[in-house]
Amino acid sequence: LFGSFANVCIHRLPRRLSVVSPGSHCPHCQQFLRPWHSVPLLSYVILGGRCATCKITISPRYPLIEFGNAMLYVLLYRHFQLSPQGLILALLATALLIVSCIDLAHTIIPDAITLPGIAVGLVVSTIYTPIGLPNALLGVVVGGGLFFGVAVLSVALLGREGMGGGDIKLIALLGAFLGWEGVLVTIFFGAACGARVGLTLMLLQKKNRRDPVPFGPFLAFAALVTMLWGEPLLAWYMPRVF
Repeated sequence: LFGSFANVCIHRLPRRLSVVSPGSHCPHCQQFLRPWHSVPLLSYVILGGRCATCKITISPRYPLIEFGNAMLYVLLYRHFQLSPQGLILALLATALLIVSCIDLAHTIIPDAITLPGIAVGLVVSTIYTPIGLPNALLGVVVGGGLFFGVAVLSVALLGREGMGGGDIKLIALLGAFLGWEGVLVTIFFGAACGARVGLTLMLLQKKNRRDPVPFGPFLAFAALVTMLWGEPLLAWYMPRVF
């Protein structure tokens, strides 16, 4: 169900449309969907992947997002059970799924998710998770500050944007939820994954050095790794450095 709502956000937020009204409808024929046309996963199978009215093909992205979101929840449940922290991180995972899909398709990260997300992250870190307000605030400052510094240096030294404003706000959001240590793990792991994929695309001649590669999905993936295994990773890494 949350994956189904994520699909609504992925389609509408880049187009600056309300995610509440109007109700779900076919973007081709504009026919509103019946309740039995909106059952996650099952409706796609029953309808044969086509609109019930105009028979246009429905993108397989819709069931994939629904299934992917469900699997994220299963993964987080196995780690956190039905705890307040687990429920909060599940909602964060859905937000990151939405951000990743929008960034891949449109190379933008909507402020409608990141800016309220920073405030929500600070509140829940203060009340419901062991992060705590000072750690969450430091996470926002460290994450956002590092990315802002990269953006300024890129313009000054290279004459072009090296870090988008959406990425800066996204890493600040992650800092609010994960704290300063968690956001550093996320940045390190996200940069490592992004660099590897970027180099691979250049070697395959799919991209050149000046082509932008959306960084949001790498940060989202790294944040998920940090949620699940951030503390063991730090415990393994720190003694080897110091």
